[in-house]
Amino acid sequence: MYCPKCGAQLPDDAVFCMKCGTNLASVQSKPSVASGASIIAPTDATALKCPSCGAPISPKFGEMVVTCEYCGTGVTLGGDGWRGLQKQTMLPLGSLGKDQVLAEIHSLMDRGLLHRHLQEGSALEEMNLSFVPYWIVSASARTSIIAADMAVTAGEIATTAALFGVMGSAMGGRRRGGIAGPLLAGAVLGSTMGAGQVNARKTYEMDNNYNFPIVALKAFNQYQPRDYQFNLGERTLFDISKIPKGIRVLNGDVGEEGAKYQAKTFVDQLQSEKAHSQYHMIQQLNTEVDVADTELLYVPIWFAQYDHKGKKIILVIDGNSRSVINSIGL
Repeated sequence: MYCPKCGAQLPDDAVFCMKCGTNLASVQSKPSVASGASIIAPTDATALKCPSCGAPISPKFGEMVVTCEYCGTGVTLGGDGWRGLQKQTMLPLGSLGKDQVLAEIHSLMDRGLLHRHLQEGSALEEMNLSFVPYWIVSASARTSIIAADMAVTAGEIATTAALFGVMGSAMGGRRRGGIAGPLLAGAVLGSTMGAGQVNARKTYEMDNNYNFPIVALKAFNQYQPRDYQFNLGERTLFDISKIPKGIRVLNGDVGEEGAKYQAKTFVDQLQSEKAHSQYHMIQQLNTEVDVADTELLYVPIWFAQYDHKGKKIILVIDGNSRSVINSIGL
């Protein structure tokens, strides 16, 4: 461990710093939450000191989010240099062990996960647990929609059809088998339908708020949640001492600004999907997304890879709630 005041390297069980006398017990009892108020190293720095405990941090090439392995304080790289994370949180690991998680996965597969029974012919190839960083981007979205009012349009069409049906019958009685009447009725009906749809246009507003999770590792882009929400009510300030030994805390290579951009794109897509599921015959759709706060949330994630008749299946499990985030067939 390192002294948070002077940076001196100390034994792991030290109570006081042998160099400056700092009481380490009072410091270690508090979760480390770094302030993002000042730059702690330039953009091109390959070595920096933890802003909380002074321990050395050596970011690997491409990393933009690094966690101090001694105290757990996080630092992130922005356009102006390395800063401490303003808000760093975590979700606790659920009580189930590996065998219990596997049993639950198998139960899901037997009940028809991915719309088929997979357990019978599947072999587990790999399973591991890591704390994965996600940027939680707080965003509000307002979508303006211009769509046809189906109830009004249908009513106008029914009335018009009934009217011209009578006219067509009358005219058909005077013209060889009634061909001209139905043709005329159909032509006028088509014109009326078009007019009815134009007259029935209405404007709607759809507002939604999101705490959208963006995985902070490019290598995990294929596991990016689309419409999944973590149980943020259970999150606490990040405390590395609460993570069981042997479980890795992963660093990230997606910065805060990149996460905001991705969140805007995904929220825009979600708003469009929700609009098309709620309204029919949409003629115009426009969404504005505003991003407010961000935080870095560390989530316990189980990755399970199966071989199913020569094909790979990867399941991504939320280790806090035990819910399936993604199921991917390769």
